[in-house]
Amino acid sequence: MTITLEPWGPVEPLEPALSVRQVLALERVLAGEPEVVAGAGQLDRPVRWVHVAEAADVGVMLSGGEMVLTTGVLLAGDENAQTEYIQSLHRAEAAAVVLGLGRAFPAAPDVMRRAAERCGLPMVVLHRPFPFAELTEVVQSRLVQRKFAAVSLSEAVRTALTSLITAGAPLQLLLDEVAQHAACPVVVTNLAHRVLATAGERSAVDDVLRDWERIARQAGGSEGDGWIRAELGGRGERWGQIMLCGHRGDTAGGRLLADRAAEALVLHRMLGGTSAHTWEEQSAQSLLTDLVSGVVPARQLLPRARAAGLPVNRRTFVPLVVRDGDPAQLERMLRLLGMPGLVAELADGATAVLLSLARDQDAQALTAHFAARLRTESGESRTVVAAAAPRIVWDDVSAGLREAQHVADAVADSSAALDLPAVVRLKDVHLRGLVRLLRDDPRVQSFAERELDGLLCAAGDDLLAVLRTYLATGRNKSRTAQLHHVSRPALYRRLEAIEGRLGVDLDDFEQAASVHIALLAHDAQQG
Repeated sequence: MTITLEPWGPVEPLEPALSVRQVLALERVLAGEPEVVAGAGQLDRPVRWVHVAEAADVGVMLSGGEMVLTTGVLLAGDENAQTEYIQSLHRAEAAAVVLGLGRAFPAAPDVMRRAAERCGLPMVVLHRPFPFAELTEVVQSRLVQRKFAAVSLSEAVRTALTSLITAGAPLQLLLDEVAQHAACPVVVTNLAHRVLATAGERSAVDDVLRDWERIARQAGGSEGDGWIRAELGGRGERWGQIMLCGHRGDTAGGRLLADRAAEALVLHRMLGGTSAHTWEEQSAQSLLTDLVSGVVPARQLLPRARAAGLPVNRRTFVPLVVRDGDPAQLERMLRLLGMPGLVAELADGATAVLLSLARDQDAQALTAHFAARLRTESGESRTVVAAAAPRIVWDDVSAGLREAQHVADAVADSSAALDLPAVVRLKDVHLRGLVRLLRDDPRVQSFAERELDGLLCAAGDDLLAVLRTYLATGRNKSRTAQLHHVSRPALYRRLEAIEGRLGVDLDDFEQAASVHIALLAHDAQQG
């Protein structure tokens, strides 16, 4: 498939960032003692320009968004003209009308005020004489400054994001850059409103995620209170959205920033060959990695889990670790079985799976069913699923994942020699699990080297393998000879060589146990 990369679009005409309310709050305007006499609920309308006009048919000269300034000198004494004047402004989609009192009207004319109220057009009167030229100059200069600032912001964001994409930066760095410019949390979701990635101050992001279920339900509504969205997609396909959460700047600048960020994310996806599904995997991996490490308290990760689509209220959590499992296959298995859960690839070929089951479901039976189906689907009869005991408290999930990882590590080097169940638990790893926990203790390392000294050399590798199988099979000579494809006499000679090098009698239980423990420690350290 050939992908044609189109250049980023030109800077679109920007909607001014001043509202009617903001214009009326300007210091120079306040000197005219403004009073809103109609349309008070529409003061957040954007003001695109300020226009001074006395003509009764001013509406034909407008293009929308203007704040019209007038003394009403041509309207005095003609109520029909006053009504038509307001209706004309409404049809032209003017932002507001400002009437200077004194010359034609000593007070707000009732006819104009009632007409403006019916139309929802903000009508403001100035009680003190005020040079319209000064008001025009002040507002126009503010609008030009805002527009220039928005264009500058657009170019700064575009340059920064383009540099990151060119350098091959990951998604998180792009979002961090956007969050820095936006000065608010940034959230990327898929079409189901599941959170794929976040950026911004950690506490502010957590506050957003904590209330994400409500936010997600309202995600299709109109923007307001600084919640600004931009769609992610291209070539007629939508696959997500980026949201600025609680943006405190002007709406036009925030919308422009969101649009620039969306363009960058789409370009990043195309150039990197990634997909929204890949971002979902990265989100799950980040969450489960943080849970396993324990660096971030589990309670602080609960909003992220909920926002990622994991059911967390009154659930039973089953932490699993699968050795050499395919994450994509595991995700398909969860969907096939209808089990809610997260899947993430960890280090050393391990894949973590966190199941979220209803309290009335049999966690052990469902885990066994999952493992059995996994073996059937993968075609690997030796696939082992390491499981921790089910947890009903979210705070215990981190410890559960570490327990499952410990079990998976303990059986990593033994699956070929031991008959293990499809679901391996802590009780199944016995001494091997204890040794794995203590493997980094210098005293254990010293003990292993001392016990196996005669075999820890290149010439002893074959004998070490025989010793490992012999002890793992419970000192079964027939089974050991069969696994190593040698005759019984040949095996006896090798066992005698091992005993000679180590200075032990493997028929003596205590000496054999000591060597076995040393070998487990050695394998754990090497593994």
